[in-house]
Amino acid sequence: MNSLKDEMKKIADPEKARNLMRFFKTGKGEYAEGDKFLGVMVPQSRQLVKKYWREISVDETKKLLRSDYHEERLTALLILVAKSGVSDDVSKKEIFDLCLDNIGYINNWDLVDVSAPSIVGAYLEEKDTLILFKLAASKSLWERRIAVLATFHFIKIGQPRVALDIAEVLVNDPHDLIQKAVGWMLREIGKRCGQEVEEEFLRKHYKTMPRTMLRYAIERFDDEKRRYYLGKAVQQK
Repeated sequence: MNSLKDEMKKIADPEKARNLMRFFKTGKGEYAEGDKFLGVMVPQSRQLVKKYWREISVDETKKLLRSDYHEERLTALLILVAKSGVSDDVSKKEIFDLCLDNIGYINNWDLVDVSAPSIVGAYLEEKDTLILFKLAASKSLWERRIAVLATFHFIKIGQPRVALDIAEVLVNDPHDLIQKAVGWMLREIGKRCGQEVEEEFLRKHYKTMPRTMLRYAIERFDDEKRRYYLGKAVQQK
């Protein structure tokens, strides 16, 4: 693992780090206040993962996940995704448990989005999904987003029910990062499982759901149908 971290430090760019700190909202009062960046871009992290993921153990990856630096946490999650993809169910559970035990380190939208479908969602296929509803009820923005993004796995395999149930729980969530995530999953349901399945949910909620969520959900609709939903929706204050 030291070789990976050394390579990250060599390619770190202080100017990029400053830009990333602004992009990921690390300022006072923002959702990622105080997070630290090295200035390593995602394609660079993916190249390092491709080089090192086989030789770094799950225990070593856990240490990397607990890093103060955002890119090291991202790299750790990408390693876990790679390992989970070739693991048996016992090893998948180990990775799943590791992520839940260290959920406080999965603390920005990109970290959630690269890991929740492939680690959390994939492990829960054909298992009890109660944990997703517990996460959806959390005060933590990131735990709620994990609940939403984990359902992407179920959508991909043509099983939208759990995604629709989580969307029902979070349909009035006040945070735009949850509104966008729920709208995104609804859009994916329409794309992969049939627009009628999505519209059944929308007909129940479109008049009162946040417009950000609605706009994401209907992005693939034709112009006439988008105008219909947006025109009938109640304006959000």
